[in-house]
Amino acid sequence: MKRSGSADLPLHYGYVPQWLAERMAKLGLAVVETIVMDYGKDEVLRRISDPFWFQSLGAVMGMDWHSSGITTSVMGALKRAINPHSKELGIFICGGKGKYSKQTPDELLRISERTGLDGNYLVKCSKLSAKVDNTAIQDGFQLYTHNFILSDTGKWSVVQQGMSDTSRTARRYHWHSDTLISFVDDPHTSIYGQNHGYILNMADSKAAPSRAGVMQITNENPDKMLREIQQLTMPSHHDVRAEDVDLKRLGSVLWLAHEKRPEDFEELLLLKGLGPRTLQSLTLVSEVIHGTPSRFKDPARFSFAHGGKDGHPFPVPIKVYDETIGTLQTAIHKAKMGNSEKSEAIKRLTEVAQRAEKDFTPNADFDKVIEEERNNSWKYGGRTVFGKAQPPKPTQLKLF
Repeated sequence: MKRSGSADLPLHYGYVPQWLAERMAKLGLAVVETIVMDYGKDEVLRRISDPFWFQSLGAVMGMDWHSSGITTSVMGALKRAINPHSKELGIFICGGKGKYSKQTPDELLRISERTGLDGNYLVKCSKLSAKVDNTAIQDGFQLYTHNFILSDTGKWSVVQQGMSDTSRTARRYHWHSDTLISFVDDPHTSIYGQNHGYILNMADSKAAPSRAGVMQITNENPDKMLREIQQLTMPSHHDVRAEDVDLKRLGSVLWLAHEKRPEDFEELLLLKGLGPRTLQSLTLVSEVIHGTPSRFKDPARFSFAHGGKDGHPFPVPIKVYDETIGTLQTAIHKAKMGNSEKSEAIKRLTEVAQRAEKDFTPNADFDKVIEEERNNSWKYGGRTVFGKAQPPKPTQLKLF
């Protein structure tokens, strides 16, 4: 088993208001349902084990694009939304933050009774993944959240997060069972966190001699270090800046939604009726569902779908968010009834944007784009944890 990646995130103690939590659950369910229909349940586990995709999903859901809160909030929303549909989707989410993480073994045993999977083995995997990240790897981060995501095929992923009081950052660890060999030989798919120097990693395959030495109670000190792969390090600044975003990719999405009329694309005729602002969000959501791993190297770009709850890069546009969810839910319902045209049209959104991107030259003023989004936010029911967005105050005219 390989750790798929890791991420370092600034600690963020904000809360998720109910109006956003409900929408995150609905959008998360729609995204997962679509992935299951188009790519299979095991693909959901692979995606979740990718720290870049996970961060992009959180950003498109309206969470603060860079903060540690994405981990608990996204997993909480997915657990609430997916578990009631587990029998249909074949996916189960266990654990959570704090006391809920300790309920993981009991949850896994109950699931095993329903599915016929080996519950004791799954519990062992859950406990060992936590032990490795909390004990075998001594990097200064203390685990406080543990989520075990399981399919009825027996495959699983783990997303867990630790906190460092010293650095005031959180580190997220990702696991994937797909290539399970050993819990003590390079087991992670990823560890998501900022590098604070060399660490003790007794789960590294290169540490085999050290582990053997420990077992033989020799005097040798284990000194093999983790070579972090797929490491995503988020900056400490809260605002979204041009350097955080692939401007060519973002620019092509904005161009498609706001300058190139959807009626001009035969592929998008089934989405006629959507406003340009919803088309912008839906294109980014489409990429979260259908994009390839290389498309998620700049998670901040996905915050241009539904903004952020703290107002960065702009307030969450409630009306747009609801229209995006409604469009996805309708496409899923029709696909289940045998009519996949609308679902295919949503899939083609990301393909059209990528085709446009090939010869696209970014020409939009990044700061002006954010300013315009903020000025128009009140039109779309913009909202943050601080309240509802207000129309910009009129500029006082001067004679001199």
